[in-house]
Amino acid sequence: MLVAEISQPGPPEVLRWVGRDRPEPGPGEVLLRVRAFGINRPDVLQRKGLYPPPPGASDIPGLEVCGEVLSGDLRGSTLRIGQRVCALLTGGGYAEYCVAPVGQCLPVPEILSDAEAAALPETFFTVWHNVFERGALKAGELLLVQGGTSGIGTTAIQLAHAFGATVWATAGSDVKCQACLDLGAERAINYRTQDFAEQVREHTKGRGVDVLLDMVAGDYVARELGCMAEDGRLVIIAVQGGTAAGFDASLLMRRRLTITGSTLRARSVAFKSGVALALRDKVWPLIEAGRVRPHVHAVLPAAQVAQAHALMEGGQHIGKIVLTWP
Repeated sequence: MLVAEISQPGPPEVLRWVGRDRPEPGPGEVLLRVRAFGINRPDVLQRKGLYPPPPGASDIPGLEVCGEVLSGDLRGSTLRIGQRVCALLTGGGYAEYCVAPVGQCLPVPEILSDAEAAALPETFFTVWHNVFERGALKAGELLLVQGGTSGIGTTAIQLAHAFGATVWATAGSDVKCQACLDLGAERAINYRTQDFAEQVREHTKGRGVDVLLDMVAGDYVARELGCMAEDGRLVIIAVQGGTAAGFDASLLMRRRLTITGSTLRARSVAFKSGVALALRDKVWPLIEAGRVRPHVHAVLPAAQVAQAHALMEGGQHIGKIVLTWP
């Protein structure tokens, strides 16, 4: 089979297509013929040598695919041979074939294309666990999403809106702010021209937001804590602004705030299978009803994997970037 491997840490051009043996599924795994695969920020970091795969994971990048079940261990599963599924992986998605834990595979709703299905797993697993489980967002609460036009952001806006929360988002241009509004956000803040913390305090009359989904960290944390409501929850899922964060710890006590966060890739199969079950029960009906849909910015042929990485690093995309096999 063909796979895109990282020849050495570096720019997008270090991704090269090579031949490798087709993988064999083990206990609790299925072999998928990949139809489409999504591009994610962790793939870019791995390509640069900044995010190595966890022990035992494939060195091939790629955390999410849409594919057809060819063979494997289907015991205890409702999946069947020949079925179209989307799957969350620890690696190996940039390939013609991959193996996936059966518990991390979900049936593809009929209304979705292969490209849309490949855009589901990484962002939907991440948003469900962090916004609704760790952040405990409820209907009627106010969520602020930092980076509302990222894959995570477009998913968080839609899901929170569908479950009855009010959503605000930040974005880096007026065009991106409008995209957030189109997806269901009530307010969008251009962080290049406005101070998001001041905007939150002003437009909530000092109350603040109940849940804040942060992909920046660094010096954003102190500003975010200053615009949280009492009993608010700050959920950090990326550190694009740096890992060190200084803040007034007494503010946490006075306003009873919670700071939490997580990473997904290294979590156990059992954990991720549990998230998959929750998605199937709570979120898949919304997708099947057309109320929520992955927002895909671009669909490129698999051969253009380097161009897809360059597109992501350019930062102008809104939603997901997906590659498909002919």
